[in-house]
Amino acid sequence: MKYLITFLISMVPVIELRGAIPYGITAGLEPWLVYPLAAIGNLLPVPFILLFIRKIFQWMKRYEKLGKIATKLEERAASKSGKVKKSEFIGLLLFVAIPLPGTGAWTGALIAALMDMRLKRAISSIALGVVMAGLIITLVMVMGIHALDFFLG
Repeated sequence: MKYLITFLISMVPVIELRGAIPYGITAGLEPWLVYPLAAIGNLLPVPFILLFIRKIFQWMKRYEKLGKIATKLEERAASKSGKVKKSEFIGLLLFVAIPLPGTGAWTGALIAALMDMRLKRAISSIALGVVMAGLIITLVMVMGIHALDFFLG
């Protein structure tokens, strides 16, 4: 059940694998099983975001309250896309790979969609970024736990 929860957490926007990996590891799951599970879960929504987000935003804009949300999301992605536009593939990869709030597969996919980035190129860039972010988070968690054991144990 904890593996399923880890997988589902990794699919949630904002939380993504940055929350799923720490959850899984602190829940006592094997880090090297948590990492690929969270990465796969985090990547699952990406093609759908890339393919359908513009149409979803158009539909949302027909309604006042939903339109405001769509506009805010577009503005947020546009404000972060400047970092990505210079070197599209590497820029998007690094944006997704840096495990900070506001970065990740969901925002990366939104930026790629709004930049009209080619689907294959966007998915490859985002996937590599997710792999790197997941590896960073897993290593930090494992090293942190070992450091705590060393100092407390």
